[in-house]
Amino acid sequence: MKETKLISSIQNPLVKKILLLKEKSRERKKTGLFIVEGLREIELAQKGGFILETILFCPEILTDFAVHPVLKNPNVEIIQISSPVYEKLAYRETTEGVLAIAKSKGHSLEKVTFKNDHPLILVAEAPEKPGNIGALLRTADAAAVDAVFIANPKSDIYNPNIIRSSVGCVFTNQIGAGTTEEIIHFLKEKEIRVYCAALTASKNYVDCNFKGATAIVVGTEATGLTEAWLQNSDQNLIIPMQGEIDSMNVSVSAAILIFEAKRQRGF
Repeated sequence: MKETKLISSIQNPLVKKILLLKEKSRERKKTGLFIVEGLREIELAQKGGFILETILFCPEILTDFAVHPVLKNPNVEIIQISSPVYEKLAYRETTEGVLAIAKSKGHSLEKVTFKNDHPLILVAEAPEKPGNIGALLRTADAAAVDAVFIANPKSDIYNPNIIRSSVGCVFTNQIGAGTTEEIIHFLKEKEIRVYCAALTASKNYVDCNFKGATAIVVGTEATGLTEAWLQNSDQNLIIPMQGEIDSMNVSVSAAILIFEAKRQRGF
């Protein structure tokens, strides 16, 4: 491993910069930078084409860092940090002793491309809880969907909670973001059928045909989808409930619907 400098003071300017990036969405948006924590997440970010500026590691925790694959990129600055500094910076209590500063990507719909003419897309309208967004991204990765669209996003995609709860799947999915109207226009223009998870005028999800170009749209657990989606839905669908409640966690519902589509497509 090339010679690295050591940061041992929490008053170091770089440490203060990292804390701002971790805690402030405004700072992430202004600088175009965000923090990735954990070996797996850093590896997935690199695999996903994200540019890393700096990797910081605590040698007391990550003792074999010198031979780890994340060091193979010669363009990344490597910095050692002391245990007190790492404890100040780390988002998770149990982690591998490494984090990185990375450059964010744009997520405009114009950048979204498909490898076939029958893409499968997961759309989430106005998801608020980072944990739910992370879980949706994990489902999307597990099913290898062609894209995830976030309509009217409430959280920036590089929120540390989203990165953590997605276990790095924020880097493995093709993500597009826009208003509900922009995404509806995109789907209609591409002739992608819209299936909305809704309680009214709905069809049992197992009776729907998801083999063609398909967008499965889910809303918030509290209010569901807005009227714009319901008016532009090709078919509303429902997951029959057999208990006392009439809905499930949005990420669970999305997983059921997405994997039914994958089953129909022969996985």
